[in-house]
Amino acid sequence: MDEVRVRLGYTPTMRQRLFHASTADEVLYGGAAGGGKTKAVVMDALLRCLRHPGTQAYLFRRTYRELKDTVLGEAHRSVPAALGEYSASDYEYRLVNGSVMRFRHCQYDEDRTSYQGAEIQWLYIDELTHFSRQVYDFLKSRLRARRALNVKPLVRATANPGGIGHAWVRAHFVDRGAPEKEHAFSVYSGTLKKAQRRSVMYIPALCTDNPYLTPDYVFELEQKPRALRDALLFGRWDAFEGQVFSEWLDVPARYEDGTGTHVIADFVPPPSWKRYRAFDFGFSRPFAVIWIAVDPDARAYVYRELYGAAAPNEGVRKTPGEIARAIVQTERDAGEEEVAGVADPSIWDASRGESIAAQMAEEGVYFQKGDNARLAGKMQLHRRLALDETGRPGLYVMRSCRHTIRTIPALVYDPMRPEDVDTAGEDHIYDALRYFLMSRPAAPEPPKARTRPRFDPLSGGPKRRKGFWDG
Repeated sequence: MDEVRVRLGYTPTMRQRLFHASTADEVLYGGAAGGGKTKAVVMDALLRCLRHPGTQAYLFRRTYRELKDTVLGEAHRSVPAALGEYSASDYEYRLVNGSVMRFRHCQYDEDRTSYQGAEIQWLYIDELTHFSRQVYDFLKSRLRARRALNVKPLVRATANPGGIGHAWVRAHFVDRGAPEKEHAFSVYSGTLKKAQRRSVMYIPALCTDNPYLTPDYVFELEQKPRALRDALLFGRWDAFEGQVFSEWLDVPARYEDGTGTHVIADFVPPPSWKRYRAFDFGFSRPFAVIWIAVDPDARAYVYRELYGAAAPNEGVRKTPGEIARAIVQTERDAGEEEVAGVADPSIWDASRGESIAAQMAEEGVYFQKGDNARLAGKMQLHRRLALDETGRPGLYVMRSCRHTIRTIPALVYDPMRPEDVDTAGEDHIYDALRYFLMSRPAAPEPPKARTRPRFDPLSGGPKRRKGFWDG
């Protein structure tokens, strides 16, 4: 094949260069909008495909419309005609060296099986927080390369804060450690009987990274509501558009005194405090058990959790009996004898055999039926999270309850039911908490006593000085 020399006209920014140069197995380039993330994805795929003949890059967005408007549109602007030909019927660029850039979408979790036979060397996912962990893990399982290609398959992704995948993306990439550094971990193969080193990296994006943005774009972002502005302008992962419980506060400096924070230091609740256990069953999805203590002022404290997750939003497939035995052992180890239980009423369903509640009762674990009113339960949590005049909320979570702390603030609204939580997210601890809160509902704040004004024209109060309208 004759040598082809083409000028790409691409000058990467500092963080785009870091994205291209990273040797980590998985890299997330995320944070603020407008930082040049989509451009980086397309150019990274193009450059890797050109350097390694015969390889395949898959570039994903969640829906076809998003794919067409962003990643594919960027590819049309960025891939020179001399380097490859676009097939509109197959949504792919076939490059001159035999490599292929395939543009795909995966709108629903079940769509992932469409890629069962895919052989992916370079996996790119734009807006990763729009995808579930199940889709991500499945697509990663398609990473493979024949020895003859002599390449190490990689994952490269972008994201803004928010979306159904916010919690797991933050946990997998952002919270591992310092940004712009590789963080290694080990995975073990039971089949091969050996471990392998893997690594991830998070590269924070800022709109000010992109020299091609006009000032108008920044001014526009600054006018947005606070949560949206902080997520898109500053790339903050603790505040984002669509967050249900935006009042959530996690302030380490306040863990000891408990003012202005919902997360507090661990302590053992006094024996005199009433204890509760709330339960949401899950098999292929996580099960959730939380223990709550209530003080004499009716303030609630989530002090322990038992969360059945192999990975974010992926269950450990334990039977009701196994879960019940774990509950019994946990309470026995803590010396707890009187714990009132409340659970999802669906566990009493016996239409397909012995109910979950009955199976757990056989192990000595009992519950009362919880109230599953979704919007009322959501409002109860809002009431409990509100701060009183001393700066203290009606609900605390002890810092060791890491899954509660991780999942509650990450919940987003359902696009089809805008007042409710999106059940596609990791809502299992939230559901258990709802059942507890509905069993002990917090009353709305009583109306404050009003003093009679000096002059009340409707009650015949004291006369005021005659004015213009008195004639």
